[in-house]
Amino acid sequence: MAAPNRTALLTKLYKALKKQYQPTLPNLKVPLMEQLLYACCLEDATAAAANKAFAALTEQYFDWNEVRVSTVTELSETISMLPEPAAAASRFKRVLQSVFESAYSFDLESLKKQNIGVSQKRLAKYDGVTPFGVAFATQTALGGHSIPLGRGALDVLFVVGAINEKERLAGEVPGLERAIPKNKGLEFASLINQVGVEFQRSPNLPAVKKLLLSVAPDAKNRFPKRGAKPAAPPAAADGVVAAEIKGKGKEPMPPAGKHQGEAEAAAAGAKKKGVLAQPPSKTPPAKQPVQKSPAAKAAKSQSLPPGKKLPAKTAKARPLPGKGTMGRGAPRKPR
Repeated sequence: MAAPNRTALLTKLYKALKKQYQPTLPNLKVPLMEQLLYACCLEDATAAAANKAFAALTEQYFDWNEVRVSTVTELSETISMLPEPAAAASRFKRVLQSVFESAYSFDLESLKKQNIGVSQKRLAKYDGVTPFGVAFATQTALGGHSIPLGRGALDVLFVVGAINEKERLAGEVPGLERAIPKNKGLEFASLINQVGVEFQRSPNLPAVKKLLLSVAPDAKNRFPKRGAKPAAPPAAADGVVAAEIKGKGKEPMPPAGKHQGEAEAAAAGAKKKGVLAQPPSKTPPAKQPVQKSPAAKAAKSQSLPPGKKLPAKTAKARPLPGKGTMGRGAPRKPR
């Protein structure tokens, strides 16, 4: 996409957003560490929900170290007001753990004295810090110009045609900081975050759809189809939640076996709930031990090659002396 078209779309989108949403500007007077942690709550959530979540963490826990040693499940319950509490709790805990392991403290103020580029690279190395977190901290604490974009905001920019599919997946919006000046960066970041959260919750919401179509009439071709499943959240706690649940004795149900049919799987789930006393009729009965016939035993003892069968008469009893005779050459009596 040509740069002028992208800039024009972003400028048009900015004007449309200001007519429909009211910006919520962040507090710029808090330390860098708190900005980074607040970004863990704000990503893919409204500012109102992020404020409640951050306040709940600061009020219900003694200090950041207590939050660090808490489980993701416990933190998720504390910040349940967020759209994706498990993902936010995982980011929060991992950031605290990574920063603590690097400096044995939760103080990052020294990064403000370094070059912005160096500080951004340092922040990006901490576990749990996403590109959204780096951009938010750069914008609110480091004095740089970087607009944080969540998954919903990137989807909105893709729908209006400001970025292509490759850029959306990479989380990159070339020319965004040039199209939106620095003195408007905080406002635009709040507005694009609000519409992104609503789009992620319901892409075909009439108000959101009308707004995006007013910016780009051809956006209707890029809207997700109705009934399509939303994108999966980013590694909900990287398996930490599942591991903690398992450790508490709430083991998830194992998947059905490779050769287990749908009816058998349904019967197993129903039996666990106490609905069925017996498996359905389609479930194959348990295998019973097979009684081997004398012929089978004889065939096994003689180790015949595959596909070969022992003659029926020979398999009945031990072979008698003499071919076609009984005793000492006496002819076999007919039956």
